[in-house]
Amino acid sequence: MLVMEAAWAEGDYIKMIIQCSNIQKYYGAELVLSNVTCEIKPGEKVGLIGRNGSGKTTLMRLLTGSETPDQGSIATRKDAVLGALAQIPDFADSMTVYDVLKSAFKPLLAIGEQMRQLEAEMSALSTAGTSPSGLERLLEQYGSLQEAFERNGGFEMEASIERVANGLRIPSSSFPRAFRSLSGGEKTKIGLAVILLQQPDVLLLDEPTNHLDMAAIHWLEEFLAAFKGTVIVISHDRYFLDRVAGKIIEIEDGEAFTYPCSYSEYKKEKERRLLQQFADYQEQQKKIKKMQETIKQLIEWGNRSNPPNPGFHRRAASMQKALDRMVKLKKPVLERKRIDLQLSQSGRSGNEVIVLREAGKRIGERTLYRGINHTLRYGENAALIGGNGVGKTTLMKSILGIEPVQEGEIRLGSRVDTGYLAQESAPKDYPGTVLEYFRNELGMEAGEARNQLARFLFYGSDVFKKVHSLSGGEWTRLRLAILMYHKPNLLLLDEPTNHLDIDSREALEEALEEYPGSVLVISHDRYFINKIANQIWELDHGTMLITEGSYEDHLAERKKRQLQSLQQAEAPWQPGQIEVSGRSIMQTRAADQSIKSRTSGQPEQAKAAKDPASKDPDHPAASGANPATLRKLEQDIASMEQRIAQLDEAMLDPGIAHDAEKLADLLEERNEVQRSLDPLIDKYISLLEQ
Repeated sequence: MLVMEAAWAEGDYIKMIIQCSNIQKYYGAELVLSNVTCEIKPGEKVGLIGRNGSGKTTLMRLLTGSETPDQGSIATRKDAVLGALAQIPDFADSMTVYDVLKSAFKPLLAIGEQMRQLEAEMSALSTAGTSPSGLERLLEQYGSLQEAFERNGGFEMEASIERVANGLRIPSSSFPRAFRSLSGGEKTKIGLAVILLQQPDVLLLDEPTNHLDMAAIHWLEEFLAAFKGTVIVISHDRYFLDRVAGKIIEIEDGEAFTYPCSYSEYKKEKERRLLQQFADYQEQQKKIKKMQETIKQLIEWGNRSNPPNPGFHRRAASMQKALDRMVKLKKPVLERKRIDLQLSQSGRSGNEVIVLREAGKRIGERTLYRGINHTLRYGENAALIGGNGVGKTTLMKSILGIEPVQEGEIRLGSRVDTGYLAQESAPKDYPGTVLEYFRNELGMEAGEARNQLARFLFYGSDVFKKVHSLSGGEWTRLRLAILMYHKPNLLLLDEPTNHLDIDSREALEEALEEYPGSVLVISHDRYFINKIANQIWELDHGTMLITEGSYEDHLAERKKRQLQSLQQAEAPWQPGQIEVSGRSIMQTRAADQSIKSRTSGQPEQAKAAKDPASKDPDHPAASGANPATLRKLEQDIASMEQRIAQLDEAMLDPGIAHDAEKLADLLEERNEVQRSLDPLIDKYISLLEQ
């Protein structure tokens, strides 16, 4: 039975927002969830993890109420509002992207519509000259609606849409597009934006980082960290889980195991628990064996007696009852089966593996990259990163010779044998099975092929699944199996961890760490990049920045470059030093300009004699310009200087110092304000000289 409204005592009502008790769920004859019990408190950020097929998404559907458990109960706090991210959101065909985003504010839009109707009625009453009492009644209703509209953020709707869209890298140019025309990934991203805009009490997110680039993932992490409500998120992104989740619930063998800690701490705690459970299991097995031996001995003693001694039999029966009543501990699985990926090469390549010389690529009028110079050498592992659409996959295809370059040269070194894992779905037009596909690729006998597929978790009837029906994770495992048997010495992997669960990702990481050849991988999985990469290639605004080291080293190097850019900015002052001897930058520049004028031979003393105000170069009256124009310029300049001061202070905040993405955004805004400020100051100075 599903209980959607809690009947808890007042204390429990405050402590918990969701409670699952002994949940069971079948799909046909298959038991997916056997005994799930867990509690979630208001404001908790929970990472829901488990292997593919363990039942995570099933539990999420039960929490949303779209499905009901076969046994057990789910209680949610009576007043709690839940917001769930669908895998592929569904909206009316006539809706544009902006319509879908605005749909997050349905209650506010309804209030707005009521206000417009009242405005029309009041206008009609005023025109008709109706008595004031009717108009006053409508004005009172309108005032109440307006207060509710303002209190609930009605006037900030557009700003909120813009903030979330910018954070998730949803371009405003896509707002007029028909929602139905978007790809599945784009629809999911828009759906995520709608859920975030709704600000429910509980956010239920199933793999929200899919289809997001690193910048958008980082923004989402910050958003969820600041979110006051409860978050339950399914994710295989370990870096994301560490940044967001303070509690981990693992679904394993149909049960839920709770760890009140981050993902990294969960790994340590799970190992400690498993070792303790195994020790307890062994201790109980010793006790059981000893009791069984004692029972057997008592029975033998009773039978040896002549006549047989019933006392021994009674004691044996009593001990057997105690043994039967004992709660038997399950033997814990210390190491679960995962893909057995062992990467090797048939022969090594030359020292130079990938050579880029002044490489450039355009698509139409758009330049993806140009002037790229770098050499990947034998044994090096590089991660190619950057925002969605910057040209990462295109560059990888150019390295493979699939895509031509318009400028420079991209070539492979001597004896390079490539293995390519593309970012693609299972072919919908392939009619064969997993076994047939594997054998066709490798020319392997059926028996041997089945043995090898079992190493990649295709057991029994799994090998007869149709290729076009495979899930994303199954399709990736099949292609990794084929790649392993080709034994290339250069691996080019485009988002290889997409759709893989954590166990499979760890197996891939271990295989790549042991692999003797060279690797170039496109990925937004920062945990994965940290494990396998010894250099980072960041493609950004048509250039490629190379950092030797891990992803963490790359972040540190980016921060260093940003600080250097800040110090070399055009502004003639240090960060935070907006005042010079009590005068603004505007005043200082005006005074400097006046000094230059005096030293260039202008008759300043004559001017001073005619107009005493001209003795003070900072005085607006010293010029012949319109005082109102000067005052407006001063106000605009002062406002911009104040914003620059705020940005400088923010960039020097210790909390921002380790946040490279935030620092970059602040620096970009500061440069933009400075670019707007400089022409105003120049105009002000020129007016003073009139």
